[in-house]
Amino acid sequence: MNIDSKKPYQKWLLKAEEDFTLIKHEMSFKEEEIVTSLVCYHCQQGVEKLLKAFLIYNNLDFKPTHNLEYLLELCKNIDKDFSPIDLGNLTDYAI
Repeated sequence: MNIDSKKPYQKWLLKAEEDFTLIKHEMSFKEEEIVTSLVCYHCQQGVEKLLKAFLIYNNLDFKPTHNLEYLLELCKNIDKDFSPIDLGNLTDYAI
């Protein structure tokens, strides 16, 4: 299936999968060779895309943002199973 024919939430899922593929690749290097700033950035990006995919799937509009705490709160309003999730300071790695 062509990516253009996928539903919007599926596009977000595909992009999140790409982030996590890059992370796995980077983590396969020796510790001293890992570019941790990029790993952290792609972790933030992957989580952001997964949260946005869930919100889009549930037809919830949200403002454009990289703030994971905001997105997580919206997800919690839909499904309380999101409540135990601790994002730590992952939002800090959005930029």
